[in-house]
Amino acid sequence: MNVHEYQAKELMRQADISVLKGGTAKTADEAVNVAKKLGGDIWVVKAQIHAGGRGKGGGVKLAKSLDEVKKHASDILGMTLVTHQTGPEGKEVNTILIEEGCDIEHEYYVGIVLDRDRSLITMMASREGGVEIEKVAAETPEKIIKACIDPAVGYTPYVGRKLGFGIGLSGDTLKKAMKFFEGLYNMYIEKDCSIAEINPLVTTKSGDVIALDAKLNFDDNALYRHPEVEELRDITEESPQELEAGKHGLSYISLDGNIGCLVNGAGLAMGTLDIIKIFGGSPANFLDVGGGATKETVQKAFEIILEDSNVNAILVNIFGGIMKCDIIAEGVVAAAKELELKVPLVVRLEGTNVNIGKKILAESGLKITPADDLADAAKKVVEAANGEAK
Repeated sequence: MNVHEYQAKELMRQADISVLKGGTAKTADEAVNVAKKLGGDIWVVKAQIHAGGRGKGGGVKLAKSLDEVKKHASDILGMTLVTHQTGPEGKEVNTILIEEGCDIEHEYYVGIVLDRDRSLITMMASREGGVEIEKVAAETPEKIIKACIDPAVGYTPYVGRKLGFGIGLSGDTLKKAMKFFEGLYNMYIEKDCSIAEINPLVTTKSGDVIALDAKLNFDDNALYRHPEVEELRDITEESPQELEAGKHGLSYISLDGNIGCLVNGAGLAMGTLDIIKIFGGSPANFLDVGGGATKETVQKAFEIILEDSNVNAILVNIFGGIMKCDIIAEGVVAAAKELELKVPLVVRLEGTNVNIGKKILAESGLKITPADDLADAAKKVVEAANGEAK
């Protein structure tokens, strides 16, 4: 689950992590009132959407007067902001954050992620703050300092020193940065974050260390432990299909291809996407029905897949264990009839009750293309999506 920048900063403020003072607004007049309360003579007006790259898209503006605050707020509110993370369709801006100005000396990058391959938490820092960290990683990876942390051991001062020295900090600034790193790590653990990213983290000419931006993502599976975080969810920023899928226990992520996928198990689903690509196709979604799906769940999965107008073929790939093949087959047949399915459908079944499942499909009277194995299924669905099916 993602949250807005202003929400992330409030969580950081509660954890005693240094952030700037600010307030949100939904109208230009509200923005001016926030600026007045903050005081000073320089403010930053920032669009609040779940995407990075807002500055390049015109969603972050510096204001040196209340009139400029009002103008920038009027320009940003209601705009469709397009960034490298929103896609070409962009996102409409309904809320802005107004923050006090800051006397920046240098910009840095700090991030925390879970390294699933090594089962360790990785903290990263770089002197190349304020730019896309992906670009730094690709072109100058040596500029990213990394420190791996065993969750069983936790954060140690060594981590802060390695990161701080690595990005050229010293003296009191280094001490403040080490406090910042430790606070960010502790919040990451306590709130079950999946990503914590500060870009930029800045040092000021007075020697302070402050988060100028903040991105926090949270593990959906741990939200039951954090009702205070779940309350921050902004459903207007999320895919309606993903929200609907979640209500029925389905894991769904929309992609930009034309082959709908219905699979049980996250690993098998990822493998299905990969093999479709290998055979020259393009998946339209990731959809894991899980191990406890019912006939009704499968029908709902089909409905969600078909809401994507780009889908012109569907692949069902089931390895029956807890999820029995005959249950899937019944759901497939019911969904195809109920929805009057018009796109080609390829089904590969294997595992528990596979013969019963295949019999249900064969006797359904529907035009369903069976597949013997995953490669055969991928080949057939790609041909169908391209209008090449025999």
